[in-house]
Formats: sequence, structure tokens, C-alpha cells
Amino acid sequence: MIAPVACIVPALDAERTLPGVAARLRTAVPHATLIAVDDGSVDGTRAVAARACDIVLAFEHNRGKGAALRAGFAEALRLGMSAVLTIDADGQHAPEDAPRLLAALAGADLAIGARTRSGAMPLGRRLTNALATAAVGAVVGGAVADAQSGYRAMRRAVLERVRARGDRYEFETDFLIRAGHAGFRIAAVPIPTVYGARSHFRGFRDSVRVVRTIWRYRAGAFQ
Repeated sequence: MIAPVACIVPALDAERTLPGVAARLRTAVPHATLIAVDDGSVDGTRAVAARACDIVLAFEHNRGKGAALRAGFAEALRLGMSAVLTIDADGQHAPEDAPRLLAALAGADLAIGARTRSGAMPLGRRLTNALATAAVGAVVGGAVADAQSGYRAMRRAVLERVRARGDRYEFETDFLIRAGHAGFRIAAVPIPTVYGARSHFRGFRDSVRVVRTIWRYRAGAFQ
């Protein structure tokens, strides 16, 4: 496994779920540095993050998942990390899968936790996920598994090269497109499809942001 590793956990009003996610990460990847990014939570997220994680970055107001990830990436680079794992704080990603994602970096630069578009995923999300994944694959010129999954592992070189745009969920789509276009090797690691936890993905509004991001690259414009 590549080391040293940082686990970046963007968190918004995750007081209830973050401690469990952090504790399970400690068991799954015991030598990793846990970096929580409190995205302007109004509950006790910052306090529980201070107890459960090694480093806490905090926004005074909600800025979006993309902004949280960008801050976490900058901190990981500053700390000299060789690899980064991103995992949501709401419990929809099983921390026990983290070692498999990180192990996939032995033959790839970026590993995506790919969910099965099954009955466990709401129908609307299945449709948007399938369409977005196909569209991203077309843009980068190769198959991409689960373009909307935020459970990812990546090498330091990817963070140093990719400068994604957007402050909300479109950031992850933009990041993936830019990484693929830059020639980084992208692998897929099957993970369970878990729904039921509160999601901060704002259906129509965030879907529009993702579509706009993909549309921007339709003519190969990678500014």
C-alpha cells in the first residue's frame, strides 16, 4: 500500500455519523491521517471531528463539497502525503473497503469505488448515474465506472496535476474528466450500494451543475 496516506472526510451536519466512520477508518487503515473538513455545519460536527480525526479544517459557512475536497487536497499536499482517500461522512461508504481502493493504486493512478446500479439505488439516481457515467466516458474516450461516486483513492501526482473547477458536486465530475484527459490510469473497485443515510445532493440543482460540467467539455475544451 502506498504511504503516507490521508483520508479526507468532507462533512456537513454529520454529528451523528462521522464518529462511526472515523472509528472504522482507524481500524481499516490504521496508519492513515484523518482530515475532516467541516463544510459549515450547524450541529456538533466540528466538535466530534476534533475528537475523532487528526486534523479538522472548518468553513464558517457552507461552501459545498467541492470546496471541502479542494481544501482537503491542499492540506494533504502540504503534509507530503503520497496518496489520498476521499470518503463521505454520512455512512454511505463502508470504511472497510478503503484498503481495496488504496491497493488498486498499485496499477492505477485513481481508483473509484463503483456501486452497482441495483434496487438499492433509487431509480432516479440510477438513471442520472448511468447517463453521467456514459457521458463522462465519452468525453475522456474510455470506459468509466460510476462517475458520481465520491469514494475514491488517488496518487499524489493526480492531485498535483488536476485543477478541477466547481465548489459543489460538479467538482468530482470535473476532477474525473480532467484526470482521464490527462492520461491518468483509472481503475474501478466494486463496492456495496448503500442508501438510506441523509444525502446533501440537491436533486435538480446539483444534477444541472453536473450536466453543465460535462457539456463544457463536449468540444474537448480543457481550460
